[in-house]
This record gives sequence, C-alpha cells and structure tokens, in this order.
Amino acid sequence: AAKVLRTLRNHWKKTAFGVCVLSWGGTWLYGKHCDNLLRRAACQEAQAFGNQLIPSSEPLKKATVFLNPAACKGKARNLFEKNAAPILHLSGLDVTVVKTDYEGQAKKLLELMENTDLIIIAGGDGTVQEVITGLLRRADEAAFSKIPIGFIPLGKTCTLSHTLYPESTNQVQHITNATLAILKGETVPLDVLQIKGEKEQPVFAVTGLRWGSYRDAGVKVSKYWYLGPLKTKAAHFFSTFKEWPQRRQAALLYLGPTERPPEEPEEKPSRPPLYVRLFRRLRSYWSSPKEIPQEATPEDWEELKLSTVELSIVTRNKQLDLTRTEDFMDVCIEADVVSKGQFVNRGSQKMHDPHMCPEGSQCIQASRCILQLPEGTEGSFGIDNEEYEAMPVEVKLVPRKLRFFCDPRVREQMLHAAAQ
Repeated sequence: AAKVLRTLRNHWKKTAFGVCVLSWGGTWLYGKHCDNLLRRAACQEAQAFGNQLIPSSEPLKKATVFLNPAACKGKARNLFEKNAAPILHLSGLDVTVVKTDYEGQAKKLLELMENTDLIIIAGGDGTVQEVITGLLRRADEAAFSKIPIGFIPLGKTCTLSHTLYPESTNQVQHITNATLAILKGETVPLDVLQIKGEKEQPVFAVTGLRWGSYRDAGVKVSKYWYLGPLKTKAAHFFSTFKEWPQRRQAALLYLGPTERPPEEPEEKPSRPPLYVRLFRRLRSYWSSPKEIPQEATPEDWEELKLSTVELSIVTRNKQLDLTRTEDFMDVCIEADVVSKGQFVNRGSQKMHDPHMCPEGSQCIQASRCILQLPEGTEGSFGIDNEEYEAMPVEVKLVPRKLRFFCDPRVREQMLHAAAQ
C-alpha cells in the first residue's frame, strides 16, 4: 500500500487526470442508469393503457407520427426511438411513423394524409409549423383541425413545450412526460396565426412572427461557435458595425380584440323527430316576415406609422388563459432608439425569450393586422423560428383553432390560476 501511495504521489499529474476521468465516467454511467429507470417507469405506465379492454366492435385508435430526423442536429430519430416509440407501441395505439426527408415535405404529406385519430409531431418548432400549415391548408381543414395533436419535443427550439409540459432539465424525462401526456388525453385549445402575403399561400403559426435586428443577429450566432459562451454577444456586437441605428420602417393597420364566443358543444344534439321538424317549418312559413337586418358596421381599422428596432406579433399561447373573455394577439413595437450596449445585452436575453417585450415598447392588442412594408424592403421574417422573406402580410388570429395534448398537471395549474 505504501508503494502504491508513493507511486501515485510521484506521478501526481497522471493521478489527477485519472481521478477526473473516473469521476466523469462514473457520473456518466449513473446518468445513463437514471435515464433507463425513467424509461422503464414510463413504459410500465404506458402498459397500463395498453392492457385496457376495448369492445370488439371498436377499432384501434390510429396515431400518425410526423418525425423530423434532422431535428436536434440529427439526433431526433435516436431520441424518438429510445424514449417515445416504446411508450406509443405499448399503449395499444396503431402507430404509423412518417419520417420527413427534406424541409417542407410535411406540408405536402399532410395534403395526402387519410383519416387518423391522433396527429403526433416529433421534432421542434419548424416541424410544428410545417405540420399545422399543411393541416390548415387542406380543403377539409374544418374536420381535420378537430383531430387532437400531440407534440414530442425533440428539436433545438421547442417553444410549445413550455406551455404544454412541466419544466424539466432531464431530456429523457421531458420526452417521456410529453409522450405519456398524449395517452392521458387532456387537451387545451391553442390560438393560431394565419399569415398571408399578397400572392403566397397562407402560413400558420402557433407562436408568432418576428421582424427586426435582434432576429437577424440571432440567426448568425451559430457562425461564431468558436467563441464558446461569447458567441451570442459577439453576433450582436458585430451586427452593430453593418448599420446603425438599426431601424425598420413600416405601416401597421389593426383591429382591436374580439369578444370570445361561448364554447361549442363537442357532441351535436340529436336530430328532432319528423313531426317536430314539420311543425317548425310550418310555423316559420306562416309567421310574419323577419325584418331585414341592418348592414354591418364597417370595421374600424386603426393605422400606425412605425419605426422600430424589432416588431413581434405573437399569440397568447405562452400565457394561456382558459377562461379569458377576449381573443387577441400581442403586437410589440420596440423603441428605435437603443445604445449598442443595450442592443448586445438585450439580444442575449432574446435568445432565451425571443418574444419578450422590453420596457419602453409600445404594446397593442389586436385580432387582425396588416403590415405594410416600404417598396424594396429586404430581410426576413422569423415565423415560429422559421425564416421567410419579408413582404407585406396580413396576420389574422384564428382563436382556439387546434387542440393540443398537455400534461394534466399543467392544465390543472392553468384552471387554478384562472380561478384565483
């Protein structure tokens, strides 16, 4: 023992390196063991759903999964197959996995999709945006939009997961929780933005639209990967050299919030008997003619000339309130006067919360707006973190259009917060 201790002391550098490697290896193995325990517990919970008896006359529920293997730098396929696929197959669902090969393919596949009971999106913000755009472009979108949607967060940016699931630092737990939430069946209605150019087909988003200097600088952060933790500040700092001040000029026409109509009943009332329908028809025939309704009042558009460093139009899905009485989207017009230091610091904050509305910004609540850009405007919009060419657009709120599965605990917290 004394000889071993003497050898370790004489080679203290190698000893220190060996201790570090063993410590790291032990921590890594322990983490893998904990992940396997989480997977096993989730599969056991899913098996309970799969063991439930269903009548012989009732077919198995069909689930169509749209998987983007390129999400999370190409790791999404492995993440799905290890953490989510076993849960779905054990649950008793008839699962069909559709893997996308290129950007925009999900939109085309949705046009050809046959009837399904569940739609599951496995990817990030871009995959969500493609799937809902393809879904809502269908001719029969009124029926297909009633299909509940599950979201398994596998991408680099997964904005919806903050709304639908509890926060978790463990990726395996986050994915298994999201998959189990689909089986538990609790849903929440989410608003959708319909964004339409003059000639283009509409694009649909569940988060929002960004246009401005912070977005443009944020896209270039990955180019400065060699600077490590300083890459975000570097991207925003170097962007100040191109032009200063960085202002966007536009005109905004908008309509205010709309009153929320009552919830429609999920089940249609049964058709009344024949004699009741005949009586109603005769009564309407002999009754006095109805008064001609007055013409609807013209919509009261408000116009605003704006000069801003960044404009964002976002849904209220992040601050979801299931009991609110008005429907609107938030329009944030940031001040066009900002120092270079503020620009760099605020840009770093926006990498974590892209749709934050800084102090001093002008905030508007609108149900519909038209963004008019000066002729020759260059640059890009960020729509649910996907890049689109900047052009004049009309943004229309479609309230409570889609139902997404959520964790029952999150839904309970929303209802509890609304009741207080």
